[in-house]
Amino acid sequence: MAEPTTNLPALSVSELAGALKRTVEDRFGHVRVRGEISGLARPASGHVYLALKDNSAVLDAVMWKGVAALLGFRPENGLEVIATGKLTTYPGRSKYQIVIERLEPAGIGALMALIDTRRLALTAEGLFADTRKRAIPYIPEVIGVVTSPTGAVIRDILHRLAERFPRRVLIWPVLVQGEGAAAQIAAAIHGFNALPVGGDIPRPDVLIVARGGGSIEDLWAFNEEIVVRAAASSAIPLISAVGHETDTTLIDYAADRRAPTPTAAAEMAVPVQRELIDTLMTLDLRLKRAVQRGFNGHQDQVRALARAMPHPRHLLGLAQQRFDEQALRLPRALTTGAMRWQAKLERTVAKLRLGDIERLQWQGRTVLVRAAKALDQASRAQLVKSRTPLVTAVRLLETLSYTATLARGYAVVRQADGRVVATANSARRSSPLTIEFHDGTIELMKNHSKSIDPKPSPATQERLF
Repeated sequence: MAEPTTNLPALSVSELAGALKRTVEDRFGHVRVRGEISGLARPASGHVYLALKDNSAVLDAVMWKGVAALLGFRPENGLEVIATGKLTTYPGRSKYQIVIERLEPAGIGALMALIDTRRLALTAEGLFADTRKRAIPYIPEVIGVVTSPTGAVIRDILHRLAERFPRRVLIWPVLVQGEGAAAQIAAAIHGFNALPVGGDIPRPDVLIVARGGGSIEDLWAFNEEIVVRAAASSAIPLISAVGHETDTTLIDYAADRRAPTPTAAAEMAVPVQRELIDTLMTLDLRLKRAVQRGFNGHQDQVRALARAMPHPRHLLGLAQQRFDEQALRLPRALTTGAMRWQAKLERTVAKLRLGDIERLQWQGRTVLVRAAKALDQASRAQLVKSRTPLVTAVRLLETLSYTATLARGYAVVRQADGRVVATANSARRSSPLTIEFHDGTIELMKNHSKSIDPKPSPATQERLF
């Protein structure tokens, strides 16, 4: 069957894809699309890939690194946004996509809903509990400030601190808006907490995280979970000063104190030095006056008590009179007592006679001699009593001794090392041998010995013995 003829030229795939690309880009060179973010991806290149969808369609989208860095908020899945850009095709996969040049939330309500959802989740974890809040030091030695190094915020903070109470300030410069701002702010909080106490760089006693006012998109970095968690985990008391008084971010809930403005944060960090000095002077004056009043009151009381008390001469007069009387009576009492004891001693001496003393000595010597004789008799009896078992034991030892056995005609055969030879086999293997009799010892060499039947006949036994 013949093929139908046609006048249409045959296009290559690349030619057709290029024609479609030009047509789409010419027709939709600049569009605004509203949809919900899904499939969000952030590779290491810094580009952002996502899809915009509604109830019935999906549109792939790409946002190049330079555009993503300028965003005032962090895109997340589920957030409704309005994307502005141009529509193009991707020939490599036969699909079309939008290259986003501008991305904004579809409305404040969408961002507020996202913030509220995140706030409820973090509240459920206990990150915003009042029990986690710590007191701000009354007069900190070092203050750490996390903010942009340029702009009015840091100048306002430093100026206010210098006016109230000059302190040492450490500034950790960070981005406060755009891509990467949240990571830098969290890293600064962790960095201040990681400083060792007493190190070369002093560890702050209080932290201030500050930023000027702006839209909700501008302040979005302070709603990021990484920043909120860093603030909640800070071991150093932290004051949040983000935006103006009406602005509220999630870091405000996690901070130990929230300041309506950066200037107010500086006022929270330190007292007014002049007012503190005046207060101390007032307290010092009040203390001196109180002490003086107390001293005067005690002095009046002492004077009143002194008037009511009698004179010391009146208190001691009666006692002194009794003392004088006793002092006068003491010599006479001593003389009388001495005379009484002397008379008693003389009467006792008169009762003692020489004959009585000699009789007592003789009686004592007689008792001593009797005791010595009794002790000698008891000792001899005990010695005789103890000797009888000892003699019996000596006789039994002589009876059981092997020397007595030798005296009856027996002998002990020993090896050279003194061990007893108990068998004929042992005697054959040993040389020389020592034979002990009751009256002496002889040494027997092996070549002089004669092998004897271990079981000799009776006739042989008679010859041997």
